[in-house]
Amino acid sequence: MINKLAPQDIKRYNWYIWRFFIGCFAFVVILIGLTTFGAFGTLPSLRDLENPKSDQASEIISADKQVIGKYYFKNRSSVNFRDISPNVINALIAKEDNHFYSHSGIDFWRTFSIIPYNLIGRKQGASTLTQQLALNLFSDHARAHNPLKRVIQKLQELIIAVRIEKHYTKQEIITMYLNTVDFGSNTFGIASAAQTYFNTTPAKLTADQAATLIQMLTAPTKNSPVRHPDRALNNRNFVLNRMASEGFISDGQAAEYKAKPLGIDYHQVDHNEGLAPYFRSVLRDDVKRILSTVNKADGTPYDIDRDGLKIYTTINASMQQYAEDAQREWMRKLQNQFNTQWKGVRLASKIKNYKLLIDQGIHQSDRYRELKADGLSDEEIADNFNTPDTLNLFTWRGNIDTIMKPVDSVIYCKMLLRNALMSMDPTTGYVKAWVGGINFEHFKYDQVKQGARQVGSTAKPFTYAVAIGNGYSPCFQVNNVPITISGYGGQDWKPGSSPLETLPGMITLRAALAHSQNWVTAYIMNEVKPEPVAELIKRMGIHNDVPPYPSICLGVFDATVMDMTAAYSVFANHGIWTEPTYLLRIEDKNGNEIYSYTPKVKQVMNEQNAYVMVDMLKSVVDMKGATGNRLRWMFNFTNPIAGKTGTTSDNSDGWFIGVTPKLVTGVWTGCENRDFHFRTTAMGEGSNSALPIFALYLKKVYADESLGIKKNIDFELPKNGLTTVLDCDLYSQQQKGTNEIEKKLSF
Repeated sequence: MINKLAPQDIKRYNWYIWRFFIGCFAFVVILIGLTTFGAFGTLPSLRDLENPKSDQASEIISADKQVIGKYYFKNRSSVNFRDISPNVINALIAKEDNHFYSHSGIDFWRTFSIIPYNLIGRKQGASTLTQQLALNLFSDHARAHNPLKRVIQKLQELIIAVRIEKHYTKQEIITMYLNTVDFGSNTFGIASAAQTYFNTTPAKLTADQAATLIQMLTAPTKNSPVRHPDRALNNRNFVLNRMASEGFISDGQAAEYKAKPLGIDYHQVDHNEGLAPYFRSVLRDDVKRILSTVNKADGTPYDIDRDGLKIYTTINASMQQYAEDAQREWMRKLQNQFNTQWKGVRLASKIKNYKLLIDQGIHQSDRYRELKADGLSDEEIADNFNTPDTLNLFTWRGNIDTIMKPVDSVIYCKMLLRNALMSMDPTTGYVKAWVGGINFEHFKYDQVKQGARQVGSTAKPFTYAVAIGNGYSPCFQVNNVPITISGYGGQDWKPGSSPLETLPGMITLRAALAHSQNWVTAYIMNEVKPEPVAELIKRMGIHNDVPPYPSICLGVFDATVMDMTAAYSVFANHGIWTEPTYLLRIEDKNGNEIYSYTPKVKQVMNEQNAYVMVDMLKSVVDMKGATGNRLRWMFNFTNPIAGKTGTTSDNSDGWFIGVTPKLVTGVWTGCENRDFHFRTTAMGEGSNSALPIFALYLKKVYADESLGIKKNIDFELPKNGLTTVLDCDLYSQQQKGTNEIEKKLSF
C-alpha cells in the first residue's frame, strides 16, 4: 500500500524542485553575465565586429582584371553577395539554417528540436549560421573537449551571434559566412572552393554544384568529393532534397540534378602552377619589401599571406599565356635539336670544366643539402648520388618519374636549355608578359630580372647609336676587314669574324648591323671610343658592370632580359628610357590604397638618333640574309618590325630583342652554365634559339584583336620631322655632289 504524501511534504518537495530550477536559471544567468563581461575570455568589441579578422589570401590582379595568382596562408578569397549564385544561398539555408531569415542569431526552436529531427533522419545541427560564423571569426576554431569549456564556448558563440545580428544585415552575415568557411584542401571561402572543385566562379555555380560544396561544410575531409565521391554524392542529393522541401527548387528539378554525376573539375591551387609563376615569385619579394615600410591604421604591419591585399599589376593575362605557349612550343623542338647534337658524345671530353660543374650542381642540389643536414659524410653522400633511385624529372612532355642515379639527374638538368622572355610597352614601361624560366616547380631561378647573361651582338646597336649621335650616317661605308685596337687593358684587342658570315669589301653601317658584322662594329668603336658607349649603355638602364673596353661593342658584358628589353625600348620611345613597371598599386581588403608606383622616366638619347636606330634595326629584319630576316621568310611577318639577334662565344647564349611600335620583347636562351652549349652556330645562334619564340608570341598577340595591338602601324617620325637621310642611294648622290663641290673649292 502506497503511503500518501502529506501536504507539507508535497510543498517541501515542490520547493526543492523550484529551488533547483531557480538555481540552474540563476547559474546560467550568472554564467552568461560573466561571459558577457569577459570573465572567461575577452569578447570581440564593436570595432572587432566591424572588422572581423580572418586569414584572407592576397590576390595578384592582371591589367585585364584576371586573378593570376594568390599569396596565402589559407587559400581564402572574398566575394560580394551579388557575386554569389542564389543556388549557393539556397543550398546553405536549406541544409544549415532554414529559419535564418526569421531568427535573431539564436533559433530556440532549432535548439530544442535537434534530437527528434536527427532521430527521424533529418540531419540538423544546433547552431545557426550566425553562431557558426561567430565560431569561425571570433572563437577558438577547435571545439573544446572539456564539457565546461565547451559550455562556455557555446555561450560565447551565442552572445557574439546576437551582437553580429545587431550590426549586420542578413545578406552581410551570409556573405561573411561563405567567405570564411573551410572547404578542405586548404581552400577557404566559396570563391576558392568554386575555383578549386569546379573551375568556375561562385556566380556560375549550378544547384547541384552548390549542393556538393555545401554538403562539405560539416566535415570537409570526410565529405570530400575528391577523396570520398560516393559519400559526397549521397550528401549532395540530401541537400537537393532539402532545397526541394524548402521550395527553392521543384521536385522535378531535384530529381534531374540528383541524376547527374558530381562533375568535379578539381585543381588545387599551387604556387608552382598557374600563370606567371616566376613573375609572382619576384613580385612577392617586392611587395613584402614595400609592406615593411607601411603599417595599418592600428600600427601593426601588413601580412601578405593573411590580409587579403589586392595587388594590381601591368601583366596582361592573355599575353602572358601567349608567351608561355610560345616558349613551350619552340623549346620542345629546340631541346630535341640540342639533344641530337650531343647524342653519343662523351660529355666529359667535350665540355670545359665538366667535372667541376657537375660537382657544383651536386652541392647546390636540395638532395645534397638534405643529406648533409641528416649528418651524412661526403663519402656517404657520394654513394647516395651514385645509387639508383626514383626521381621526378621535368620534360617538355610533362614531369616523369624514373629510376636513375641522382648524379645523372644533375647532368640531365645541366643539359636542359633554359629560356626567358619579357615583353613591355615602350611608351609606358608596363610589362605585359614575364616568363622567367622553363618550369618553376623544378627550376626556381628567375632569368628575367635576377639572372644576367652575356648579351653578345645585341650590344652592337649601342655603339652604332653613339656613332649616329656623332654625325655618322647609316649609309656611311667601311671596309669590312680585320682591325686591331690598342691601348686598353694593356693589350691589343682583335675581334674575329666567321668566314661564312663575313660580307667582303665596303659595306654600309646599316648592312653591318643587319648582318651583325664584328669588324665594322669594332671599327666604329675605335672611332667613337669605349667611354661614351659604356656611358650610353648605363644611361639606357643596364645595371650590371659595363667596363669601358672596346670589346663591349660585341657584348662582352652581362645584362638581364629586363634591362636589355628596356634599353631597346628607348629606340622605340623617341629616345626616352622608361623604367620597366610591373606593380601599379596595392590596396587593402577594403579597397584603400596603401601603395602606388610612379616609374622613373628620362631622356637618354636624341629623338632623331633614336628613330635612325629603329630604322637601322628594321634592316636586321628586312634585308635579305640578315640575321633577323627569317621573321619574313619563315614566319611571314609583313608589318614593320625592328630587332637584333645576339649570339655569344661557343654559342652559349642566344638572344633576340624584337621591337614594334607598341611592344618590345626580349628573349634569351641558353643552358644553366655557359660551358654547356650548342655545338654549331647554325643551331645555337639567336636567330634559331630565341627569335622563333618571339615570332610565335607576336603572332598570337596580333591574332587577338581585343588587345588593341595593331600590326600595320609604323614607328612615329620625330616630332620636328626627320633630318637624317636614310635612303642610301640618295645619300650616295649627296656625297657625290659634296665631293665635287669640295674638288672645285680646292682649286
